[in-house]
Amino acid sequence: MCLGSRSVWSVLLSVAIFVLMLPGADAQESGSNLLDGKRVLWLGDSITQFGDYVTFVQYFLNKQYPADKFDFVSIGLASETASCLSENDHPFPRPCVQERLKRALALVKPDIVIACYGMNDGIYHPQSQERMAAFEAGIRKLIAAVKVAHASVILLTPPPFDSVPLKNLADAHAPDFSYKAPYADYDKVLADYARWEMQLPKADVSLVIDLHGPIGAYLGKQRETKPGFTFAAKDGIHPDAAGHLLMARLVLAGLGASVSHENLDMELAQIQADPLYALVKSQRESRSAGWFKYVGYTREVRVKADSVADVERENARMQLEVDRMRKH
Repeated sequence: MCLGSRSVWSVLLSVAIFVLMLPGADAQESGSNLLDGKRVLWLGDSITQFGDYVTFVQYFLNKQYPADKFDFVSIGLASETASCLSENDHPFPRPCVQERLKRALALVKPDIVIACYGMNDGIYHPQSQERMAAFEAGIRKLIAAVKVAHASVILLTPPPFDSVPLKNLADAHAPDFSYKAPYADYDKVLADYARWEMQLPKADVSLVIDLHGPIGAYLGKQRETKPGFTFAAKDGIHPDAAGHLLMARLVLAGLGASVSHENLDMELAQIQADPLYALVKSQRESRSAGWFKYVGYTREVRVKADSVADVERENARMQLEVDRMRKH
């Protein structure tokens, strides 16, 4: 899985980022300055709940800026939408971020909210005015709630839906659609979402980072020599570890941090062999699991933990280990 020449990566980055800078921020502001000392709440669907791209971002920032402090609370929720829509053939009504958003903001008290929605929001149907309007309204409600909480918003456009590995695709005339039988050109719906998010004015959002366009371009480039290449072989939705690493590179570049130009597989192997990565991964996942339940959610059943005190004590202990490791 080769990135090819440095110029190919540069082309991808040139279309990766639509930047609407934080008030008073310099155009060259680094990832360190942007997130250092800030509590960051990460929201999204199952891709964010799995969260490898969040782990990679946290790892890279700890590695690149050993004197800085990064405070991530990542609580992605599988099946969740911003549109509050749900397809007929879903085992339960899809959760909507609005159900837990105000609780998350009140409990986490973030300075910055990074949100990645879209994959589930069109409920795997062809585009329609009603569904597009529902996505737009959901994202606007999210932005409004974050602003009321005196935090800044960073939006990530949805990664692509990849139909190449799938056989159970439905054409536009199918009687119904779902994640089990998705519309064959569903990625066009996600492209609409990405274009709309990227034109949001800076009065609404601080930063928009495009994942959809550059990942799609990368897939297209790989398929020039490997027609079946994919990051999401199982379902066309969930990226593998290399896909998450590419997502992290794009997020880091959007934040102004330096990124690698290495072959993805080679870099992934190097990262996974680094003891610091293993520690950051364990820290990020255990903290996410604790806050996920403490904020609470409704996904078929309601889940709510009473406290996050033990989670935060363990996180502080692990952070001391991270600090010792990253400074040597």
